[in-house]
Amino acid sequence: MHIHHIRNATIVVEYAGKKFLIDPMLAEKGTYPPFGPSVGFPDALRQNQNNPLVSLPTSIDNIISDIDAVIVTHLHLDHWDDAAKEALPKEIKLFAQNEEDAKEIQNAGFQNVEVLQKETVFEGIQLIKTEGEHGRGEMIQLAGQVCGVVFKHSNEKTLYVAGDTVWYGAVQDVIETHKPEIIVVNGGDNQFLQGGSLVMGKDDIYEVYKAAPNAKIISVHMEAVNHWTLSREELKSFIHEKEIYSNVLVPDDGESYTF
Repeated sequence: MHIHHIRNATIVVEYAGKKFLIDPMLAEKGTYPPFGPSVGFPDALRQNQNNPLVSLPTSIDNIISDIDAVIVTHLHLDHWDDAAKEALPKEIKLFAQNEEDAKEIQNAGFQNVEVLQKETVFEGIQLIKTEGEHGRGEMIQLAGQVCGVVFKHSNEKTLYVAGDTVWYGAVQDVIETHKPEIIVVNGGDNQFLQGGSLVMGKDDIYEVYKAAPNAKIISVHMEAVNHWTLSREELKSFIHEKEIYSNVLVPDDGESYTF
């Protein structure tokens, strides 16, 4: 498999001969208002900076070239934006987490939308929808429903893309059940000024490592939208301190890995 980290949660996964685009946020730097009161969210850091905070590392044409399917784990703007809706061909195969999301995506003109299930099969590749919690306590309700996905094929290592979730029991269950050898986590510890983490922070990532000590863990969703609180440098310092730097990878935007 080949995993190309684009920006934020956007990755391109080449797996068993097929190419998947996951959670496309494709707008130019500074296109959208910051997450915060102006768009109906609680207050957050960097209210003077529009999203995305950084440019794409390559052109949209390069990103969407030869894509076989798109997976949208949920509809937050930093995972499915207007630029993606405009750029992607309306007939492309697209997977959503539930009927509600699928309907909204269809309303944007997409004609080939399927709801991910526990046992979806696409071109011989198993796509297993997994649960996630986009925060803790009251934040779960505010942030809404999300999912992740496990990829399985006899010719490939098992891949778990966890999506926008913190560490909790269901993530551990996925790891124990499917024994993924590659795990992609959203690790920017994004949060508002109250309510705690919305995605994984360094301690969550350490829990993933303890549950899957032989896996390669890739931390994305970093430094690209205004409410991040965990930098790449801080995470790198942490994994060196814990001596797990060979297990946890912290890619720059545009960086790729082959497994």
